[in-house]
Amino acid sequence: MEEDKPHKPHRPRKSGRKAEKKAKKHEATRAVSQAGMTAKQRNPKAFAVQNVTKLKKTVRRTLDIKEKKVHDPVVDRTPLEPPPIIVAVVGPPKVGKSTLLRGLIKNYSSQKLANILGPVTVVSGKKRRLTFIECNNDMNSMIDIAKVADLVLLLIDASFGMEMETFEFLNICQVHGFPRIMGVLTHLDYFKDNKKLKTVRKTLKHRFWTEIYQGAKLFYLSGMIHGEYLKNDVHNLARFISVMKFRPLTWRNSHPYVLADRMEDISDPEKLRINPKMNRTVCFYGWMRGVPLKNKSTVHIPGCGDYLVSDVSNLPDPCPLPDLSKRRSLNDLERKLYAPFSGVGGIVYDKDAVYIDMGNRQPKKDVEVEYEDKGEELKAALIGSQLTLQERMTESSISLLSDGRAITSQQFADESSKVNSPAFETLTTATGRTRRRAVFNTAPPIEEETMSSGSESSDDDDDDAEGNNTHSPFDATQDVLEENEDLSFEDVSEDDANNKEDEGQLKWKENLVAKASKAFLDRQKSAPNLRKLVYEIDTQAGEESAESKSIDDVGGMFKVISRSQRSGIDNVDYTRLLDATARDWSNEEMVLKIKDCFVTGEWESSKDAQKLLDEDDDLYGDFEDLEQESSGEQEENNSDVNNEDSDTPVDGNQQKSKKISKEERRKKIEEKRLAKKQRIKEMFDAEYDKATDGDGADSHFDSIKANFDKQANLNKTEFDGMDDDLRVLYEGYRAGLYVRVEIQDMPCEFVEYFDPSAALILGGMTSSETVIGCLQARFKKHRWYGKILKTKDPVIFSLGWRRFQSLPLYTIQDHNGRNRHLKYTPEHMHCNAIFWGPSTPQNTGLLCLQSYSADQKGFRVCATGVILSQDKSMAIMKKLKLIGYPEKVHKKTAFIKDMFSSQLEVAKFEGAKIKTVSGIRGQVKKALRTPEGAFRATFEDSILMSDIVFLKTWYQVELPKFFNPVTNFIMPPDKRAEWQGMKTLGMLRKETGSKALFSKDSQYQKEPVRKQHHLKPFTVPRKLQKDLPFDYKPKVRGKWEDPITSKRVAVIRDTHEKKRDQLLNQMRTIHTVKEIKSREDGQQRHRDYRQKKKAEEAAKDRVRQRVRKELYTKLGKIKEKVHKKMNFNEADE
Repeated sequence: MEEDKPHKPHRPRKSGRKAEKKAKKHEATRAVSQAGMTAKQRNPKAFAVQNVTKLKKTVRRTLDIKEKKVHDPVVDRTPLEPPPIIVAVVGPPKVGKSTLLRGLIKNYSSQKLANILGPVTVVSGKKRRLTFIECNNDMNSMIDIAKVADLVLLLIDASFGMEMETFEFLNICQVHGFPRIMGVLTHLDYFKDNKKLKTVRKTLKHRFWTEIYQGAKLFYLSGMIHGEYLKNDVHNLARFISVMKFRPLTWRNSHPYVLADRMEDISDPEKLRINPKMNRTVCFYGWMRGVPLKNKSTVHIPGCGDYLVSDVSNLPDPCPLPDLSKRRSLNDLERKLYAPFSGVGGIVYDKDAVYIDMGNRQPKKDVEVEYEDKGEELKAALIGSQLTLQERMTESSISLLSDGRAITSQQFADESSKVNSPAFETLTTATGRTRRRAVFNTAPPIEEETMSSGSESSDDDDDDAEGNNTHSPFDATQDVLEENEDLSFEDVSEDDANNKEDEGQLKWKENLVAKASKAFLDRQKSAPNLRKLVYEIDTQAGEESAESKSIDDVGGMFKVISRSQRSGIDNVDYTRLLDATARDWSNEEMVLKIKDCFVTGEWESSKDAQKLLDEDDDLYGDFEDLEQESSGEQEENNSDVNNEDSDTPVDGNQQKSKKISKEERRKKIEEKRLAKKQRIKEMFDAEYDKATDGDGADSHFDSIKANFDKQANLNKTEFDGMDDDLRVLYEGYRAGLYVRVEIQDMPCEFVEYFDPSAALILGGMTSSETVIGCLQARFKKHRWYGKILKTKDPVIFSLGWRRFQSLPLYTIQDHNGRNRHLKYTPEHMHCNAIFWGPSTPQNTGLLCLQSYSADQKGFRVCATGVILSQDKSMAIMKKLKLIGYPEKVHKKTAFIKDMFSSQLEVAKFEGAKIKTVSGIRGQVKKALRTPEGAFRATFEDSILMSDIVFLKTWYQVELPKFFNPVTNFIMPPDKRAEWQGMKTLGMLRKETGSKALFSKDSQYQKEPVRKQHHLKPFTVPRKLQKDLPFDYKPKVRGKWEDPITSKRVAVIRDTHEKKRDQLLNQMRTIHTVKEIKSREDGQQRHRDYRQKKKAEEAAKDRVRQRVRKELYTKLGKIKEKVHKKMNFNEADE
């Protein structure tokens, strides 16, 4: 029961000491809040640090997150109307690229493309367009797409896993700038078990994050219906694409490039008929991207080569952005689609023409075709016409009314030439001025004397005539001339002309405005009623009824009508001005009637202009008018002048009030200017205090970023408002323009084998990038590539816009700066690669392949690197070890042979250090005459004849100047992926089945080992033995006996054995003597034969010498006769 009882409510004290204390506290809090103090300022103890360690971690994490968001600021070169964003769909075969691309295009444009070829451009929003392109499954297309794509949709088959093409493309992107990449998982409907599906998605997601970055976006396409992905999945993917932000890449932000979406061969057909293999003139169309492209510059077409641009022009945008309206979404007309290679976008813009693709819609002559509308029938009639357009226009006729007479084009031309076609008449005035006048048949000709007499004063009044007359000046001139026919300056006498010269010249201009107005109103009354002629409706009754039913007439200018009268507004013919009553706008009452009809008038209490201006002054303050003071003085001067000119007197009090009001206004302006300066100073102090607070790291970054933003705004506004034709002369064709690039001398194979499915890029280059020279790059073999790379083996490089083949030399830099030659690339470390290629800026990434073949197993990217320098004087040194042998040794000097081949080589290495195997060091001195290549050397100790001498040296390796561009675009499409340049020696041996040549010098050998040298027994001279102590003197020892032989048992032979051994010894001796004698006889016969041959050779030499002597004697006599004859002829001359 006690728990159910309610608690006693708290009763705060309303009087007493405690109540007064609380009241004082609340009053203090209220005063502080009214003073503008924050909660932290009112109660600082409540915001004190409770846990120092936790605060330190929080601050550290906050700063880490802030630093991760900081990037190196770059200048934003994006134009006001940017080009379409390139979205590339990449993936292995049969992964769903084309299906996804068709779904995205259908989502953006509500159109379904059956066959997609080349780039497809759609409008995705009010300020964004997208260009979709599908990447083919070959290395050339993947490399080109990675260089220009802003966003990559990387498709992965979840049922199979990530394939090698995916990793290859990611590696290509890492080298060439790494655009934004979004992964898309397909074929998820193959999994029937949800648990397995969840595991696979998680595994692929983490692997994708490992390759890209943690948290990279990965989409899941859950399934397909009727061969298409789910509409909701595609829509979500399209939303992420439409709002994605992009960071400019270094290479694209410094080079112009065009992704061509249309190609046209404009070569002369007659020349092509004569020579089908001639070079072509080709036009490429596409949006400019990157920096502006100059005319007559050099561009590179990957897969084709370098070409000079012969002409560039900008065309109307075939897929423009919609107008900036307040609608949140685009209507169907604004969802445009442009895909020329796919046959979409029937209107094609060219430099000097517009083409409309009508399709093959020509019906048969005997078959009557029913058309849905008149447009289809008109198009079919135009296509089936056998006459030219000019002939058809000549024979055509038109009837304005249903029952009216038809007018032919010839009749219309004759009548219009009589009335509207002006003829030019050239007149020369007395001052020498030549004037051309357009003469119409309806107006009488103006006499030359009248024109010349009025030419001086008519120039001053041209502006007034134009301001007062809004109709045709020829009509006004006609009316004035008709009313002044009696005016002639020739009837005035000379005396009257001298006295009234000014009056005579200005007399014909009197009441010119009134006469022109009267003539205009008369023409309006006599003009035909167009509404009655066209619609057969008379508007006179409608006008009269509208005038009779008008509720209020405001100043004779504005009329207030009711809702019932609005339906009859369309019945009024506004092309005619029937109200000829003149209104005196100088009358103040007339002006006050229409005062509230304008913006500054009084409409309602909430829409009063003066009230709104006062509210704006209170909210935003006043603005300083720098011209107020000067304008005030000018008005004062003008008022003084007007007062002097006018005859009416001015009231003194009124003038004094104006003067006082001006002084007050000046004081007020001065006070506002001082207040504005004070506010600016306070803002500057606040910014300065904020920038100098702390370590200043953020302020430095912010200042750099602000400078870049300022530069970007300057770039956008510098040529703003300038005509495009003039602007391109200063800066070139900027990004965002749709351009037409004409290139001459293109190979005919490029046009014959053109494939629209491959990305066609025109990459602009600077003047220095067209030079071919020596490049040095930091180089590393990819760890996934199965083989090591050998120096001077051909490698395909992807560098900048180019793809080419070269022969690199691999080096490593020693501690002394020497570039040491390497035979192979290191396994897991960087080296330097020197190769012959195009000049490229530093820090540009490069990619290396050994073959484009898709049959190659494993990873195809063999190496990556970055450009370091372009030093042509780089020396690549290779280690060389020369071996020699002693020929003669004398103390510490020796003659070395077999190390060099000539005295010149010895002279080059004079003073070089040499060394023996035993470690004795020496030096090369001078070359010897014989044998060739021998030299004298000195050592630090005496060497032996069996020593081997080494010379360790270096020699420079020449860089092979080999540069072979990849020209796969001039090959048939089915063979482009198999482009093969120079082959390696291993490939050639494998194809021919030959083995490697064996060279003993090329084999790695062990270090030469010195042969074992047997020394003579040590003997002490007898002279020295006398002085030695007894212990060191050699002792006399007995005969040495072999311990093994001494242990043998003696064998005693019997008489028979002794006779047998004796007989064998005798026979052995006789045989030995016979062999010696036979050998000596043979040597003697050989000596006799050699002497005989020597005598024969000597006889032959004597005969040869005699014959040679006779021959030379005869030749000498002949030469002497010829010489004497030549001298005789010279003497005669």
